[in-house]
Amino acid sequence: MRLHSLLQACLICSLLLQGGCASNSASHFKLSNLAKSDIDSVTDMHIKEIHRLCRELTIKLYKRNPRELAKAPPGTTVKKRLGQIFSNQRIQGFPELGGIKGTSAITLSFSEEYRGDRVFALMAGLSSMLFAAYNYQDEFFLLDEIDQQKLYNSARNLETVAWQLNNRRNSAGERYILSNGVSENGIRNLSYERLFGKLISLQDMMALLIADTTNRNITRVVQSAASMTFLPI
Repeated sequence: MRLHSLLQACLICSLLLQGGCASNSASHFKLSNLAKSDIDSVTDMHIKEIHRLCRELTIKLYKRNPRELAKAPPGTTVKKRLGQIFSNQRIQGFPELGGIKGTSAITLSFSEEYRGDRVFALMAGLSSMLFAAYNYQDEFFLLDEIDQQKLYNSARNLETVAWQLNNRRNSAGERYILSNGVSENGIRNLSYERLFGKLISLQDMMALLIADTTNRNITRVVQSAASMTFLPI
């Protein structure tokens, strides 16, 4: 890791020396951009959009499932949950969830025995799974690598999550977490499905871009969205 950081630093310094005569009119240009390729910039944009969509999904799920926030520790707000879900704690796992993360936390959110905040378990798991697909990085540079298979697998896992959200029920026949539904006047609410569709498209597109850039193949897996298992990240 030290060698990796040193190489990045040397590359930035070299580029700075080459561009040392640039005028002050470029003062708004980020120095870190000098160490980025086009695909790095595209990856950064994808990550920002994924964060935005996940935040939107979290807020919508809490609005639809206020009972879940009521299970959280006293004083917990949606804003506080967002801060937790998208913090670096995603890497270690949350004590509230027994330290599990990724697809294990997602599975917990659909467990009949679980008595905690299901929205938190779902979104903490989903967020950490996507974060893992990008090597737990929020920004990419020239020397960074990304695995197209992880991106592809995460897209398939999102399909599984979307199916479970709409179809998994407890022994009483009730959905564990409410999402899409039909109003009293018969209007269907598919906004959750659209958010998942956008997330899946972003991951699939990113997987294809990386595969094309690195000339590596994606191992495509035939898996039903109704599957109860998740692909490894």
